[in-house]
Parts: sequence; structure tokens; C-alpha cells
Amino acid sequence: MAQALSYKANPFGGVVVDPKALPDTPQDFRTNLQYSMGLWRSDGVLVVWLEVPIKQAPLVPVAVEAGFKYHHTGNTAGDDYLLLTCSLVEGSHIPPYASHYIGAGGVVLTEDRELLVVREKFGFGGRPATLKLPGGALHSGEHLAEAVVREVLEETGVETEFQAVVCFRHWHGYRYGKSDIYFVCRLNPLSTKITMQTQEIQECIWMPVDEFLASESVADFNKWIVNAGLNMAGMAVTSVVGYPTVGDREFFVSAAEVS
Repeated sequence: MAQALSYKANPFGGVVVDPKALPDTPQDFRTNLQYSMGLWRSDGVLVVWLEVPIKQAPLVPVAVEAGFKYHHTGNTAGDDYLLLTCSLVEGSHIPPYASHYIGAGGVVLTEDRELLVVREKFGFGGRPATLKLPGGALHSGEHLAEAVVREVLEETGVETEFQAVVCFRHWHGYRYGKSDIYFVCRLNPLSTKITMQTQEIQECIWMPVDEFLASESVADFNKWIVNAGLNMAGMAVTSVVGYPTVGDREFFVSAAEVS
């Protein structure tokens, strides 16, 4: 006997099916989905959001037969899932999934004007690898100020503290056709001993910053962002009244206002 799938209404005229209450077999899922779709259409529901845990992937072809389309993959509470959507009313708005990668690099400069730089094992686009700032991609849910400190430590073994965001670059057509935002941050070194990460990095050194800026083998973009780290006050992490200093938000303001 058909039963309605468990769901919650969202604020946009849609329903979100409870993934924990999905039937175990494709046969039961097909019966219950068909019944539920009829109810939702009668109630004027605009869009159905269906999260299918990977362990229940055999349900996906049934959803596709019913008109669902792929939206994105993700991970909730350690479990991978596929998210599919079905528009029950033509023209209903379905917000797209995340469109950008976020990365960060650190300008780490000693009092003696020694700059921390790395050379990756492989250059971008098949070009020879050149000296650049240490850095990398943010993890899901990670704050920018924490991520750049972590990346520098992982690649070089040098401990640092965040000072400011000095500039950023927005670039389209990156990995898998997504866009990319790369933040450049000024960091204060707390140690100088290098312990290089050897999986991705072939060279890691402290280099006189003037030598770096004068080198013909260093890309112009890398020189530009280092100059920004030297000359721009940038934006420091700050607090905002009504929001906890530790949580899911991160605020930046002119470094001059913080100091």
C-alpha cells in the first residue's frame, strides 16, 4: 500500500524529502514517490528536493524516471549523498549549487625581509613550476584566517599568525569549469624552521623579498600579490556586536580601524 514520503516544507513553496525515511527498496520507493508526487501537485508544491544517501543509490534511477534531475553531491554528518530536484511547476526557481572554489596564500615576511616561498612539483597548465607563496584551498566550514595559517604550516612547517587580507583575485573557468577566488593574506611568522611537505612541494626557502621581486623567473602575478602584502594595510578579522567571535561567521574590516 502506498504511503506518502516524509518531508518538510521549505520557505519557497517546495518540499524537502526526509532522507532518513526513504524506503529501502526501489519498488517501495517507486510506489511511494508516485503517490507523494500526486499529493504535492494537488497542493501546489513548486519543487521537490530529494537527498539520496549513497548507500541507497539504487533509488536514483527511480527518481530520474519520475522527472528528477541531478543537482549536486555532498556530505552530511559524514555520509555522502546525491541531491536531485524535480520542478512540479514550470519555471520554478531552483537555486544553483556552489559555483566557486576558495583558496588563500600567505605573504610571510621576517623582520629581515626574508619571504617564505615554495615551488610546487607541477606547474599550472603544464608550465614549469615557479616560486610562489605557500597556500591552498579552504576546507568546508573553515574560516579564511584559520585556513591560510593551516596551509602555510602544512606546506612549510612554519608557524604563523594571521594579520590581514591584502587583496584577492577572482578567476573564471577554473577546475571543472567552476570559478575561483584566491585571497592573499599577510601573516606574521612565529617560527622560521622549514619542514617541507614533499607530496606537492619540491622546494621551500626563505628568500630576500627584493630578490623575489626582481627575479625574471617569478610570475608577474606573484610579484603583484607580494607587493600588496608589503604595501597594503588590508583587512583584519574583527568582531561584530551580536555575533560570537567563534562561530559560523567571519568578519573583516580595514586593518587601520582595528589597530
